Amino acid sequence: MTQLIRGTQLARLLGAWQSHGPDYVALADTVRALLTDGRLALGVRLPAERELAETLGISRTTVSAAYAELRTSGHLTSRRGAGSWTTVPGGTRMAYSGLWSAPDSAPDLLDMATAALAAPAEMMEATAEAMAVFPRYLSGAGYHPTGILDLRAVIAEMYEARGLPTAPDQIMVTNGVQHALDLAVRLLVPPASAVVTESPTYPNALATFASRRARISTYGVGAGGWDEDLLLTTIKQAGARIAYLIPEFHNPTGHLMPEDLRAKLPAAAHAAGTDLVIDESFVDLNLSETPMPPPIAHWDRHARVLTIGGMSKPYWGGLRIGWIRATEPVVQRLAAARVGVDMAGPVLDQLVSVALLRRADQIVGARRVQLREQRDALVSAVRAKLPNWHFTVPEGGVTLWAELDGPVSSGLVRAAESFGVRLAPGPRFGVDGTLERFLRLPFTMPVPELLEAVDRIVAATHEISRGTRRTWDTPALVA
Repeated sequence: MTQLIRGTQLARLLGAWQSHGPDYVALADTVRALLTDGRLALGVRLPAERELAETLGISRTTVSAAYAELRTSGHLTSRRGAGSWTTVPGGTRMAYSGLWSAPDSAPDLLDMATAALAAPAEMMEATAEAMAVFPRYLSGAGYHPTGILDLRAVIAEMYEARGLPTAPDQIMVTNGVQHALDLAVRLLVPPASAVVTESPTYPNALATFASRRARISTYGVGAGGWDEDLLLTTIKQAGARIAYLIPEFHNPTGHLMPEDLRAKLPAAAHAAGTDLVIDESFVDLNLSETPMPPPIAHWDRHARVLTIGGMSKPYWGGLRIGWIRATEPVVQRLAAARVGVDMAGPVLDQLVSVALLRRADQIVGARRVQLREQRDALVSAVRAKLPNWHFTVPEGGVTLWAELDGPVSSGLVRAAESFGVRLAPGPRFGVDGTLERFLRLPFTMPVPELLEAVDRIVAATHEISRGTRRTWDTPALVA
């Protein structure tokens, strides 16, 4: 199903688009910038020339000339009787989405491509506690397709504490958040079906959708977060089997979805025949004084919401424990789908997770203090040494989403590695070669390493500035 964008919606995205040059050039350049930045999705039908002209208060001739400019640059395709829809020069493509790890031969390399914390100090204590309980499980077969009851009960209590009544039978324990997403997609998304996701988004989610040959429709998360009208319209029009959203300190922007939009999503999804897969990986990492809104599942009246979470971000990535919260029938269907993949998860890791979650206030409280200090140090360093970069200080999570002073993200990443810092380029978080003006900067390393990484990035920017050439100027979309 072709997505449409109304003239009023496009006008909101365009903002103050007019410049000192010809209006048709400024309009075309701003639309191209929106496409490059992922705020305007690919494959979306633009408003008719007359509608957009009336909305913007300009002549139809100006809009017609702007559309012609976009067709010439490969950013628009038109067909008589079918309208004009957004494209990308050279055809669509998926950015690399795998994890990058530093080679052993480069001990001084600062790895900012992976946004993860080291294990907490309480890890060994929790492991010892788990080992003391472990013998109770050795007399059984060890297969628990939905997870051991002790862990499911603790996770259910966490949802209860957030105001969402949950029984242990509504929880399925998985081998990490990625495994949880993969199982949900296996169950809900037939091959070649449509899915909706944000742009930018979690890279390995894009890889999961690609493995199902899914048709990906994107919705752009801007500097101010989610545009309610556009998101609800996208879900209504996309005809998707699922919409994958990250409302809790969105990865990578750090935005927190407001309560009024959360309340509308389940009903909109139900009306569209779409299930919501809600990723709450960062829900515990609130770095502000803002009270947390209820989970989106709080408003679910039609069993449309599957909520996924895990231990990797607030605790440790090496503890491969995640979970799915859904209705009991859906959990049983997930368990049946799982048997053909991995049967069940490791019992000892689940017991360690129980011990850690019982220390949540202590561990997560310390994480928040640590991350707040590291975030503030990174923010100060970037503002002082890269003043032309723009960003919104994240309310939570572990990453800063920086808008660069040009579409140079991939080139900067290549240059930065030669200075001993590994980065994740913006296009890794989108599709179709978009997001070249953006860079994700995690603040999970100690402060001295963060400051050293910024110095190395500055050196890399000086190197690429001597050889960067832009084929067209993109208006600044300031975060």
